[in-house]
Amino acid sequence: MNPYRRTTGFCAALAAFLLLPAAGAWAQAGGAAPSKVAILNVRLAIASTAEGKQANIQLQAQFTPQTTELDNMQRQMQDLQNKLNNGARTLSDDEKARLQNQGQLLQRQYQRKQDDLNDQLTAAQGDIVDEIGRKMIDVLDKYSKDNGLAAVLDSSAQGTPVVYGAPQLDITNEIIRLYDQQYPAKAATTAPGTTKAPATPATAAPKPATPGAAAPAAPAAPKPATPAAPAK
Repeated sequence: MNPYRRTTGFCAALAAFLLLPAAGAWAQAGGAAPSKVAILNVRLAIASTAEGKQANIQLQAQFTPQTTELDNMQRQMQDLQNKLNNGARTLSDDEKARLQNQGQLLQRQYQRKQDDLNDQLTAAQGDIVDEIGRKMIDVLDKYSKDNGLAAVLDSSAQGTPVVYGAPQLDITNEIIRLYDQQYPAKAATTAPGTTKAPATPATAAPKPATPGAAAPAAPAAPKPATPAAPAK
């Protein structure tokens, strides 16, 4: 299944909930229509829940073997580059060509493995956002009704209409707190949207790039060093 489709489906459902006013439901109940508006950073909220943090740790462990392999391949490419640079005046043309071909082959293999890793990370993150996000809608629904909110705006969405919001309108921390109360992270279990991590070597995985207000972070694959022909 396409991970983008899963995430897009959740975002569409969330957007419908966030932006449709609740006045009709309150009118049917015989109460005064709510008029308050709040702001929620949905991506930050998902990443900051106890389940989101747990999923981030498990993602790093799950993909450590792949990131370690990419690190090793990157070092091999750097070693080839150093041999070419250091032997610019001493290596034969045949040896230079052999090293260059070896580096190009290694780079193609590296790129394929890096693309595969990125696809797996995208799918895993999509599962996490989908599962935590759907439960968060239930938390937000109850909070909105209890506090008379007519609409909640997602400040993390692309094209968000929020240009400015007073700090007191931001309910992100409160939603995180309520979510953790209703869905506490379970110790020694698999987090939402992830599979159990295989046994991995003791080599530490590189720290993941931390996106601003994003879904749970995952290890970022290193970029390859490209062996280049030395100057004659």
